[in-house]
Amino acid sequence: MPTTVRTRVAVVGAGPAGLVLSQLLADAGIESIVVDSRSRSEIESTIRAGILEQNTVDLLRAIDPGTRVDTVGHRHDGIELRFGDEAHRIDFPALVGRSVWLYPQHEVLKDLLALRLGAGQDLRFGVTVAGVDEGDPEHPAVVGTDAQGEAVRIEADFVVGADGSRSAVRATVTGSRSGGYFREYPFAWFGILCEAPPSAQELIYSNSEQGFALISQRSPEVQRMYFQCDPDADATAPSEAEIWDTLQARVPGTTLHEGRIIQRDVLRFRSFVAHELRRGRVALVGDAAHTVPPTGAKGMNLAIADVVLLAEALRALLAEGARDERLIDSYAERALDRIWKAQHFSWWMTSMLHVAPDATDFDRRRQLGELRSVVESEAGRTYLAEAYTGWPARA
Repeated sequence: MPTTVRTRVAVVGAGPAGLVLSQLLADAGIESIVVDSRSRSEIESTIRAGILEQNTVDLLRAIDPGTRVDTVGHRHDGIELRFGDEAHRIDFPALVGRSVWLYPQHEVLKDLLALRLGAGQDLRFGVTVAGVDEGDPEHPAVVGTDAQGEAVRIEADFVVGADGSRSAVRATVTGSRSGGYFREYPFAWFGILCEAPPSAQELIYSNSEQGFALISQRSPEVQRMYFQCDPDADATAPSEAEIWDTLQARVPGTTLHEGRIIQRDVLRFRSFVAHELRRGRVALVGDAAHTVPPTGAKGMNLAIADVVLLAEALRALLAEGARDERLIDSYAERALDRIWKAQHFSWWMTSMLHVAPDATDFDRRRQLGELRSVVESEAGRTYLAEAYTGWPARA
């Protein structure tokens, strides 16, 4: 017989979405259990980029007095679009009065884990979830095995799948683990971490004849950079010299600070939106519900936006003396409004900046015309700035 525990909300996944949700639920007096298949050290050491929108930073400051977003993170007031021999800065505060922060996701997770564990959150590592038992529709149960391999069952009033793109909860909501709208792109990013000072103070998005490159930052000593590659590229194949030659060729006008490459990987591009975000008392947030190409810097921000809406709905449904189902009934519609805007923006940035393998001369000249239409128009620059820094929360 499995070990059975009871809670108000069972959250599968201890990423940014699951941890922020547990905090917002605790603030509303709603008990939760959070489970994750990884150990704490694995969660904190999973290196992922992090551009945080203004809304995300405001929320982190509000829920966590110890957040290091303003001490370890760096505020960026713009990005540079580069094509041909030209560089064009998109000035966020001047255009929309907002900024973004460069703060890697693993640093956000360190802050959130310390916050929730310090507050006594029931957070269980090493739990492998098999699925959700809906035998009692009013009290769905998460079933799986714990870190010792023993069967575990978590009965709840509501279950949330915040367990990433390979979500075990998704099948309960959509009917299958792959149920959704899907697009795969014909290119990927070859990413490196290198020991070097920053090559630029803000992100450079460069469209060159050879393909796309992104010059980003990580810290004063370590930098993150990417260039467009084939999805089947072997990350171990090129020499360091070849990598630096490729990057330098794709960012004309900027001399990159080179250094020892300490990590390299190939990041495939996919867009996905689940067919459904909620079924009965089970809902999806974050990568379990959707994924976007990284070009638009929307991934973690979109997950947090989902959580804000879901936490509001769960307060109305589960807080003491409450049983208002209107917000939970409208959760999917409200979340999808932002999700599809983010999907469009991410697709638009990706298609505008990358050179498709089958691009013709016409395609290339049209693409340069599109870039020029954006940078030479205040309306075009404003749209990019508004979407990149994050749309206001929907009322």
